[in-house]
Amino acid sequence: MRHDFITVVSGLPRSGTSMMMQALEAGGMPVLTDGVRGPDRDNPKGYYEFEAVKKTKDDPSWVQGAAGKAVKMVYRLLYDLPADHPYRVVFMQRDMEEIMASQAAMLERTGQQGADVSGDKLASLFTKDLEDMYQWIEHQGNFSVIFVKYKDMVRDPSVQCRRINAFLSDCLDVDRMAAVVDASLYRNRR
Repeated sequence: MRHDFITVVSGLPRSGTSMMMQALEAGGMPVLTDGVRGPDRDNPKGYYEFEAVKKTKDDPSWVQGAAGKAVKMVYRLLYDLPADHPYRVVFMQRDMEEIMASQAAMLERTGQQGADVSGDKLASLFTKDLEDMYQWIEHQGNFSVIFVKYKDMVRDPSVQCRRINAFLSDCLDVDRMAAVVDASLYRNRR
């Protein structure tokens, strides 16, 4: 499978981006990941992170070899991607209350402190930030986006995987993609 575009899996933290990376990998797409952050109780199948994406603004050299592959990056980093490459973004969406609950549970389990901002205030900031990013991405000629709701991916992965496969040029094994979705990991439901 060789494409000229880079597949970017994005969204808020705790929105299902790791699950989507697992699905793409199972479907046959090579993924960029370095294994620095291994599996844990919060993501027992792994995080699928690639540390280089965090430094894209200062060093975008990793982008050059990323065509035909999938990479995960939090939505704020989309702004840092070089404009001279085509991107297909699989953007994960999840109910904000579920994201906040999942984040709080993860912080509690790891004994970490959250931001010094109330949950409601943080949710409001995330919502505004996402609206700004959606408007920005709409005007980028080198970005195409498909939005995938986390709950829909868990409820009916076959339908969502077919949508994603069509968006990514019909090159993936949809059955293998759908098979990796584990509904038991949907622990913070609204």
